[in-house]
Amino acid sequence: MFRYFLGLVRGVVSLLAYAVNTIFAVTQIFPVAFLKLVIPLRGWRKFCDILLTGIANNWIAVNNFNQRCAGRIRWDVSGLEGLKRDDWYLVLSNHQSWVDILVLQRVFYRKIPCLKFFIKKELIWVPLLGFAWWALDFPFMKRYSQAFLEKHPHLRGKDLETTRKACEKFKSIPVSVMNFVEGTRFSRTKHRKQRSPHTNLLRPKAGGVAFVFQSMGEQLHSIVDVTIAYPEGAKSFWQFLCGRVNEIKVRVNAYPISRELLGDYFNDSEYRERFQKWLTELWEEKDRQIEWMLSSETMMSGTRG
Repeated sequence: MFRYFLGLVRGVVSLLAYAVNTIFAVTQIFPVAFLKLVIPLRGWRKFCDILLTGIANNWIAVNNFNQRCAGRIRWDVSGLEGLKRDDWYLVLSNHQSWVDILVLQRVFYRKIPCLKFFIKKELIWVPLLGFAWWALDFPFMKRYSQAFLEKHPHLRGKDLETTRKACEKFKSIPVSVMNFVEGTRFSRTKHRKQRSPHTNLLRPKAGGVAFVFQSMGEQLHSIVDVTIAYPEGAKSFWQFLCGRVNEIKVRVNAYPISRELLGDYFNDSEYRERFQKWLTELWEEKDRQIEWMLSSETMMSGTRG
């Protein structure tokens, strides 16, 4: 009972710390974003982007400190060697919980450029964070169901056009374009509904990844493939704040983007088939890696912090 109460107190204090840090960061972002908007000079906007990225990195640094204070997690991370802060990356990852975002920000802090996530358009209304994501040029995606597109065919490809415009902005300074390839968080219900052939993953969605390649494939230097596993099972954000996550495992594999991965996904059927095959094989390997990460033989490694 005492431990449960202590966890609640820890969660409330940690949540307040995140809130105060976010409010402070947004108060810094607002004037810079306003000046970037009203002064349409390329050099000035690039300078504002650098300032905004610095504010975002400071926000992440304080969040990381908050995590260390809130609970002692055993981190088992490998594969960060050779990554650079001045390169362009496409980061691909599995997705199980909102905690994944905090994990990625902590693991890659000061290792690669600031992560830019693809975000559902509805999340622009999240207090404070929605504005911050907009100011930092996070791409907001509007996903339409197949039934809706059949009634409104003129909206086909609209989300991918948004991707293209976002990628244009990413060409000015080094960036890590982040994509949760499954398109949504993993759950057993979604897994059964999809009839996914993978044990621990949903089916990967190739279109968004392919469009990033098509938009800025010549500029991207490497793919960073990330696999996240929670040996005790994925937890909610609140459970994370309360210190109920004891161990997190992350495996990172970076490799250059080959010419075979570049092409016109929507008009070249041969390339589309080849790309889908590549992504399916990547997901099969990721599924095997998760099984290995969750096995008892790998449970004891890692560091606390």
